[in-house]
Amino acid sequence: MSPHDRDGARLAPWSIVYESFDEEHEGQREALCALGNGHFVTRGAVPWAAAGGPHYPGTYRAGLYNHKTSVVDGQSLHHEGLVNLPNWVRVDVGLAEGEWFSLARAEVLEYRQELDLRQGLLIRRVRFELDGRRATLTERRLVHLGETHLAAQQLQLEVEGAGAEVHLRSWLDGQVTNANASEYRGADGDHLEQFEVAAPGAGLLTLRARTCGSRLEFALATRTRVFVEGGEVGPLEARIEGAKAVALQADVELQTAGRVTLEKIAALYARHDRTIREPLEAATQAVASADDFAGLLPAHTRAWAELWDRFDVDVEDEQATTTTLRLHLFHILQTVSPRTIGLDAGIPGRGWHGEGYRGHVFWDELFIFPVLAYRLPELARSLLLYRFRRLPAARAAAREAGLRGAMFPWRSASDGREVSEPRRKNSRSGRWIADNSSLQRHIGAAVAYNVWHYYEITGDREFMVDHGAEMLVEIARFWASAAEFDPQRERFVIRGVGGPDEFHDAYPDAPRPGLDNNAYTNVMAVWTLMRARQALELLPAGARQSLIDKLGLGADERAAWEDVARRMFVPFHGEGLISQFEGYERLAEFDWDLYRARYRDDIHRLDNILEAEGDSANRYKVSKQADVLMLFYLLAPEELRAIFTGLGYAWDEGMLARNTRYYLQRTSHGSTLSRVVHAWVLARCDPAHSWQMLREALGSDLGDIQGGTTAEGIHLGAMAGTIDIFQRCYTGLEAREGALWLRPALPDELKSVSFRLRHRCAWLSLAVRNDCVTVRVDDDAEHAVTVRVDGRAEEVGPGETRTFAVPPARERSVGACA
Repeated sequence: MSPHDRDGARLAPWSIVYESFDEEHEGQREALCALGNGHFVTRGAVPWAAAGGPHYPGTYRAGLYNHKTSVVDGQSLHHEGLVNLPNWVRVDVGLAEGEWFSLARAEVLEYRQELDLRQGLLIRRVRFELDGRRATLTERRLVHLGETHLAAQQLQLEVEGAGAEVHLRSWLDGQVTNANASEYRGADGDHLEQFEVAAPGAGLLTLRARTCGSRLEFALATRTRVFVEGGEVGPLEARIEGAKAVALQADVELQTAGRVTLEKIAALYARHDRTIREPLEAATQAVASADDFAGLLPAHTRAWAELWDRFDVDVEDEQATTTTLRLHLFHILQTVSPRTIGLDAGIPGRGWHGEGYRGHVFWDELFIFPVLAYRLPELARSLLLYRFRRLPAARAAAREAGLRGAMFPWRSASDGREVSEPRRKNSRSGRWIADNSSLQRHIGAAVAYNVWHYYEITGDREFMVDHGAEMLVEIARFWASAAEFDPQRERFVIRGVGGPDEFHDAYPDAPRPGLDNNAYTNVMAVWTLMRARQALELLPAGARQSLIDKLGLGADERAAWEDVARRMFVPFHGEGLISQFEGYERLAEFDWDLYRARYRDDIHRLDNILEAEGDSANRYKVSKQADVLMLFYLLAPEELRAIFTGLGYAWDEGMLARNTRYYLQRTSHGSTLSRVVHAWVLARCDPAHSWQMLREALGSDLGDIQGGTTAEGIHLGAMAGTIDIFQRCYTGLEAREGALWLRPALPDELKSVSFRLRHRCAWLSLAVRNDCVTVRVDDDAEHAVTVRVDGRAEEVGPGETRTFAVPPARERSVGACA
C-alpha cells in the first residue's frame, strides 16, 4: 500500500480516491464524500439506491430540526433532532426491459469514486455488465458554494457494442426517515407530514412538506433534462409514486453504441429563508431559471478557489498529511461557509453530514472557532450570534436552577433549551441508563472562550460592545452564583457538575449524580470571571454604563467576582497533580492490560463495557477524554501560572509533564477530540509522541477509528483540531495584546508548515520552520502587523516580507510525558 493510501482511500494532493466499492465501509464513504455549502449538505450516496443495506442517502438543511415524542422499549422519549430531507439525487438506470441497475445485480468491471477537494465535486464512474450489455455510468455532483439554495447532478450512460434501450427515472423522493444513527433507531424516525408532490411540466418536479413537531415548511424542486447525441429527449413521462414521491422517466432507443446524459438541477428552500414569498415558489423559480451543469460549475469552482486561498495549509514533504488537512478543511467549509453568514444555525459536532448526536450543537465549536476566526472572521461573528440570540433561554435555565446569569445548554438545537435526553440505551447491555451529560456546565466557559478570542484575533470592538461583553458578563454571573463559599476551606467551591471526561458523572454508589470541584470547570470559571471584568474595561465609558444599567450589575456584584476569582478551590493530590475532581484520588486503579486483552483493544467506550458487566466507570481512575489536560490545551503556560499563583497554589515548570504523564496513562480516547488535546499538550514536552498522537487523530474519520461512527457524520471538532495544531500549537501562534506572537516548536519529523491568515484586517502569509519564520503582509493591508517572534517585536508593513531567525529552543524534556 502506498504511504498516501488510507483504509482503501488513495490520497492525491487534492482528492480522495476509492478504486473499488466496499459495502462494509459504504456508510463511512457516504459521509466523507458528502457535499455541502454551509446551508445544506447531501451525503455521497450512490444515485441509484434508496435507503437500505449499505446505502443511506441523506440531505440536511442547517438548523432544520424537529421535535417529537417516541415510545422506545415502553419508555417515552422526547427528542429533537436534525431532519433527513427528501432525496433529490435518486436516479434509476436500466437497460432493455430488465430490472434497474444496482451493484448487486450487475457485474462490476471497474469502480472509481473521487472526491475532488479543489473543485468541490463528487465524481463516480462504474463500468459494468448488465443483461448481457456493457456500459459505463459516470456521475458528477455538486452542492453550489456560490448559490445558497442550488445543487446539480449529471449522469452519463455510455453503452458499448450494439444499440440498446435505456431507461432513466429521475426522482424527488420523500420516502425517507431518520435511521442513520444506530443509537436512535428505536425512536420514531418519521419527521415529515403534509406532503404535496407534483410534476408541473418542463422537466420540473416539486415537493412540499413540513416537519410534524416544529411545523417548519420546506420545499424542493428539480429540473431534469435528458440528452442524446441527436439532441434533447422529451417530453419526459411523469410518475406520481404515492403521496411522497414523484419521478420523470425517459425511455431512449440507441440504434448503435452511444451516450445518454441526464442533468438535474435541484433547489431547497425553507419557510424561514430570507427574501422569499414561500418555499415552493422560490424553489420552482430557482431551478426553472438556473443554468445547466456546465454553466453552474465555473462559479462554484471559483467560490472554492477563493476559500482555498484563505484556508489551505501545506505541510512540507507530507502529502498525505496535507491532503488529510484539506479534507478536514473541506468538511468544515461545507458545514459553515459564507453561505452560513446570517443563518440562525450553530456548528454541529458531526457536521450536517448525518444524524449522529441528532445534529446537536455541543462545545466542539471550541475547537473550530480558531480555524474560522483567523480566516473568515465575519463567519465566526455570525456563529457567535447563534449563542447570543439564545441568551434569553440560557438566562431562563439559570433562573430555573436558582442561579443568576446565563447557563448555556450542553446540547443545543433550535431555540437554546437543553435538548440532552435523560436516558440512553447501552448497545452492549441493551439496558436504558441515565444520561447526566447535561451537568457539563463548562459549556458556558467554551462560549466565553470563543467570544474573547474572537475579539483578540479581530479587534472587533463593535461586537464586544453590542454582544460580546454582555455574553461574558452573564456567563461570569452564572459562575459567581454557582460558586458556594466553604468556610472550612475559606474558598469557593462548585458542586454537582460534570467535567469534559464523560465517564464520570457521579461518585461511586452516590444517590444522585454530579461531581464536586471539577478542576477544569473551576479554573475556567475563574478565567471567565477575569475576562468579563476585562471586557467591561474595554468598553467605552458610555457603552459600559449602559450595559451595567441594562443588566443591573452593581459594584458589589463585581467585587464578589473578584473574591471568587481569588479564592476558588482547585483539588490536588500527590506531588503537584491536579485532581480531575475532588475525591478522584480515592477511586480504584483500573486494570488496562486485562481489558485490552479481553476486548482486543476496543475499549474506547469503557463506560458501556463496564455497565454491561454490572460495574461502573465511576469507580475507577479512567477517562474517556482529556479533562484536566484541557486546561493546558486552552491556556498558555504563562496564563495558567498566573491563575494558579493568583489562587495561592504552587506552580512549577514540571506541572505540565507530571499531569500529562499521569492522565495519559488513564485515558481511553473514547472521544475523537482526546487525541487532538493530547497531541497539543505533548508538543510542549515530548514532540515525537505529539506527532504520533496527531497522526492517529488525523485518521479519526479517514480510518474510522471508532468503528463505524463516521457513517453517522464526520467529527468536526477533531477535524478542526488537527488543523489548529499545525496553525497554532506547532507554530506557537497567538493573537495577544494587538500583536501576532510566534514561537515555533515543530516536531523533528516536520520541516515546515505554510498557511495564510487575517489579523486585524490585514492578510498575511506565514512559513514556519523551527529555525526561522517568514512573514509576508499583503500589499493591500490597511496597516502594518506587529509580529513577535520569541519575544522580539517588529512591524511588518503592507507588501513587506520579513524573515525572523528563531534562537535554538531550550532543551525540551523529551519523553517526560510518555
